Amino acid sequence: MSSGVIWRRFLSRDCCNVAIAVALTRLKEQTLPFTVMMRSEGFDLLRDDVCMMSHRNKAPAVEVGIGSPDLEMVRGNFRIDDIVETRLTLDCCAEADGIIRLWNAVRPDVVVTLKLTQRAQQSALELRCSNPAFNRLWINMQSEASEAFWGGGEQMSYLRLNGRRFPFWTSEPGVGRDKSTALTQTMDANGLAGGDYWTTNYPQPTWVSSALHAVHLETAAYCVLDLTEAGRVGVECWSTNMDLELFDAPSLPDLVTKLSNRFGRQPPLPDWAISGAIVGLKDGADTFDRFETIAASGVAITGLWCEDWVGIRQTSFGKRLFWDWKWNAARYPNLPAHIASLAKRGIRFLGYVNPYLAVDGALYQEALANNYLALRQDSDTAYAVDFGEFDAGVVDFTNPDAANWFADRIIGQEMLDFGLSGWMADFGEYLPTDVRLFDGSDPMEAHNRWPVLWAKVNADAIASRGKTHDATFFMRAGFSGVQAYCPLLWAGDQCVDFTRHDGINTVITAALSSGLLGNAYHHSDLGGYTSLHGVVRTAELMHRWIDLAAFAPMMRSHEGNRPADNLQLDSSPEILSHFARMSQVHAQLAPYVRALCDEAAATGLPLQRPLFLHYDNPAYYDIQDQYLYGADMIVAPVVAEGQDSRSVVIPDGAWVHLWSGKTYGKGTHDIAAPNGQPPVFTRIDSNYADLFASIRTAFSA
Repeated sequence: MSSGVIWRRFLSRDCCNVAIAVALTRLKEQTLPFTVMMRSEGFDLLRDDVCMMSHRNKAPAVEVGIGSPDLEMVRGNFRIDDIVETRLTLDCCAEADGIIRLWNAVRPDVVVTLKLTQRAQQSALELRCSNPAFNRLWINMQSEASEAFWGGGEQMSYLRLNGRRFPFWTSEPGVGRDKSTALTQTMDANGLAGGDYWTTNYPQPTWVSSALHAVHLETAAYCVLDLTEAGRVGVECWSTNMDLELFDAPSLPDLVTKLSNRFGRQPPLPDWAISGAIVGLKDGADTFDRFETIAASGVAITGLWCEDWVGIRQTSFGKRLFWDWKWNAARYPNLPAHIASLAKRGIRFLGYVNPYLAVDGALYQEALANNYLALRQDSDTAYAVDFGEFDAGVVDFTNPDAANWFADRIIGQEMLDFGLSGWMADFGEYLPTDVRLFDGSDPMEAHNRWPVLWAKVNADAIASRGKTHDATFFMRAGFSGVQAYCPLLWAGDQCVDFTRHDGINTVITAALSSGLLGNAYHHSDLGGYTSLHGVVRTAELMHRWIDLAAFAPMMRSHEGNRPADNLQLDSSPEILSHFARMSQVHAQLAPYVRALCDEAAATGLPLQRPLFLHYDNPAYYDIQDQYLYGADMIVAPVVAEGQDSRSVVIPDGAWVHLWSGKTYGKGTHDIAAPNGQPPVFTRIDSNYADLFASIRTAFSA
């Protein structure tokens, strides 16, 4: 048996007793939870004594096939279908030297090998197909009927994945994301832009089980997780070479730590990012007058975010940025002096960048001259992506020189050296599937890897300036491994409303699902982003989002895609006063949040956590509208329209209402929720009880 291979075989009845005794001793010494047990005409993949996959010649668990993608992309929105030409059940099985061979009796030339090996954090079932013509793989795994599953990257609609199919493909999430609504139907008719419950900027083929294990598909190919049948975990993958990674832990927090170890861990957020509000304005030269008015209202401010620092272009969607990533002096005259003045007051300046270059910009010409752009497949012409009324080139991050150029020339020189301390690192989901890349990789697989490459470019730029613990950036796009490079997620472009699948409530689901996979830090655009077809912010939405944003690691506002049509923080004295109050609450929480950041650095545990992460109660498995903020705080924001109170689930122990000081025990309680007092509770025995009491004293009135 080769080193690292984990498998078991039944001994035949005529084996001698000595051989049996030796085999049993070896099994007893085996402490690894995942093993393969050979059976008559098949095998079982076991976790301890529980079967996770059962393959028999008459009931195969593995199939392979040949398929051709039928795919259409319109500005980051995708329609994906598959034309399956061949699908073979692998109805023959044999094992030798720890390697299982599966094949079809009619097509013996198509062989899939399976080998279970042990790695640093996990076991891995390595699947390889001998015939390169076959490019589709289907696997049926088993589960307990009561088993719950979570994860899948950053999911917006459903925290618990049971009962649904989840394709893993990074894309625009869509507007509305509910096929039954007029908004989604209108957006679907206009460029496939409506989305669905599973569409997300950040998918990841990793799921966590209530049975204290996790599964990860180590591939960048298009995959689907099918949990539509109880007791079955179906996997479809558009590649026949894949590792099925298996994780095991004694508790869910330990499992999250293992996943964080596997995918990478973010550095702690800098103090300025967590100890006050980041105000987002994009008014060009008029920005600083507005900023001073907001600051004078008593807002605790540590950052000014101006995404339009690069200039703007007007489109039918709204004001878009000019994608030439450097200071636009016409729109922001004297910006260096403004940045220096803000710095003296302890206020950082933030901007915006994405991995594409507008064809009418100077940096595009620089990249073109150096052969740093992805090409068309049929020529040596640079590929131009339609981003909606303007085209942009794709900087080819599979070319190390191009990646280094972007990190140093753009982010290093034009941003960090210029004085920026942070930025939105947008997009990453748009890589077309018909480009030609420097490294020759299949763009169908490079598409999902692109957000990770983009995150690395940003992280490398910050590291090159020695600012890993001082500067930061935030991303919406992701895939497996983005955790190692992206220090902070944001929830993308929610509608400016309360709708079930694209409104304010989705940012909680996004934080909880991504956090279980090792993404410690998450936040959202305060006020939402997308305003189309008459959907505009209401005062109620602004107040509720202010309350929600105060209890996230970063509290950052956004003016949205159509600022003139929507309420802003300074649109009324009531909104601005409320924002000032909650920014001060956010700032006063900083010592607690700093401790959570330290915990995240040590363990990978996210700051925002589902109740079931610390309280194993099946009644909590579907709760996605409240969360633990660390282990010592429960936050239950109002995320439904027209409510002045809401029910809150309190787990074991005694919990103190942050605003009144009243103590609550385990159960479901109806809690009043006026603006400025979202239902928040703290553990009565918390080490930060004095801090929480000081907030109550200062802000309970």
